[in-house]
Amino acid sequence: MSVKQIQQASNHLYYGDNLEVLRESIPSESVDLVYLDPPFNSKATYNILFRTPSGAQSQAQIEAFEDTWHWNESAEQAFDDVLQSGNTSVAEMLSALRQYLKENDMMAYLTMMTVRLLELRRILKKTGSLFLHCDPTASHYLKIILDGIFGVENFRSEIIWRRTGSHHTKRKFGPIHDVILFYTRSNDYYFKVVKRPYMRKHVEKRYTLDVGSGKMQFTSGGNVLTGEGIRKGESGMPWRNVDPTAKGRHWAIPGFLAEQMDDEEFESFGVLAKLEALYQVGLIEFTEGNAWPVPVRYLKPDDGQALQDIWAAQPYTEGTVFGSSDIVDADVAWLGTTDPERLGYPTQKPVGLLERIVEAACPEGGSVLDPFCGCGTTIHAAQKLKRPWTGIDVTHLSISLIEKRLKDAFPGISFDVHGTPKDIAGAAALALADKYQFQWWACSLVNAQPYQGKKKGADGGIDGIIYFKDEAKGHKKIIVSVKGGENVNVAMIRDLAHVVVREKADIGLFLTLSSPTKPMSVEAVKAGYYTSPATGHKFPKLQILSIDGLLSGTEKALYPDLSQGATTFKKAQVEESPVIQPKLF
Repeated sequence: MSVKQIQQASNHLYYGDNLEVLRESIPSESVDLVYLDPPFNSKATYNILFRTPSGAQSQAQIEAFEDTWHWNESAEQAFDDVLQSGNTSVAEMLSALRQYLKENDMMAYLTMMTVRLLELRRILKKTGSLFLHCDPTASHYLKIILDGIFGVENFRSEIIWRRTGSHHTKRKFGPIHDVILFYTRSNDYYFKVVKRPYMRKHVEKRYTLDVGSGKMQFTSGGNVLTGEGIRKGESGMPWRNVDPTAKGRHWAIPGFLAEQMDDEEFESFGVLAKLEALYQVGLIEFTEGNAWPVPVRYLKPDDGQALQDIWAAQPYTEGTVFGSSDIVDADVAWLGTTDPERLGYPTQKPVGLLERIVEAACPEGGSVLDPFCGCGTTIHAAQKLKRPWTGIDVTHLSISLIEKRLKDAFPGISFDVHGTPKDIAGAAALALADKYQFQWWACSLVNAQPYQGKKKGADGGIDGIIYFKDEAKGHKKIIVSVKGGENVNVAMIRDLAHVVVREKADIGLFLTLSSPTKPMSVEAVKAGYYTSPATGHKFPKLQILSIDGLLSGTEKALYPDLSQGATTFKKAQVEESPVIQPKLF
């Protein structure tokens, strides 16, 4: 697919190194919003993606990737790329940091991030924005790098997000926040003020219920309809026996008044006609004792305080937000271990956090890109808000998880997946390049959760597991074995049969890149059948499936319907419509 074709399509998910994808597939000045949450120093192993049906941590530990960066040949090449980029400021800054930090893990991280941030600036539109999510370990270094790439003048905000409830430490204050750095490509950038509902006490103190209209009216002080200084034209002329010029002022209609008018022609009126129209509908009042007419302000469903730069959910504050039973900042609350939104990804962020960013910094119809898309929260938020999106990740594990998440949450969604094998030649190339990525990808073809990561030792003959519920109590288990080599033989089927017995599983699936031999098929038939206690249907106990057949759709794994009680991947909740500001009353 050419760059032009990619630019014309809407939603894209890429498997691969994001630096290569950005350079080869993403056109310059084509993206409105970039959000990235690159992993560093989280002390997480990125391996608790799955749990057993009982909810306990599974023994299937997948080390999807390390978040520890090391100074190696790739880091040295990235450093050289930055020096050759033509951006003198960032090259000098990075060189200074290298002199200070030396060639350690932090320097490797900063170098690898710098070369990617240069590409991310390139793909941003002139009106575009970038939000970099990090922790305080590296945020100060990253801000220096971002100043060099985007310019100090294009730094907009440092957002503090409360990422957890508490963190017990003995020798320092508990670290419970992340940092989100907000930069723009230029001073001509898109930004929409996003509001949150007022606090209940604020409304009770400043508004009074108007019995006649049933609306909450602002009553804690007037706001005169004039501005300082004399003006020529209508804004300086008398209206209803009030002459602003005589007192050195001029008519100035507040924006909140105009927003309350339903008349489509209102904006075309002159100043005096607008004043009269507002008066006729009761939005301007003359009260005894006041020298000036006073605008009337009612609380609207979308009124509230504009977002500030601290986003912190406050537990146990139910009932303090006006018109809501939620806690303060409920939309950006961290995900608890049993949160319905949680999919099991260790660094998963709440969708509400990304919704705030997308709504504020990406116009309707504008595009969103996440180069470290992990479990897909950014693109989930973009899809929910109807913005076209692009996601990139370096593991097939994440790509498979995101594909399922999107299809669960948005039934009927369509998007292009790039970099994953589409035919037998692509599958063979992946198997040759990285057997673990091949195994994870192959498991996704039968909806299996991968079992073993690169550094967990022998896998015991298990590459993937499928759990299913086929009777009232308990869960059944399917063992998946993946072979990407050129030679397969009957001994491998016998080995799988032993594993199925050892693991007390019910079915074994043998996924092979090479064509199976006739003795292998005979051996598989000897294993007999699994009979469903729920339906009485029989399924081959051992099944041999070719990668070619799975890709073409001519072959499929046979096992009981997993639509009821399946637990291979946690199912994302269905999104019915784009998010809208909740009503306050």
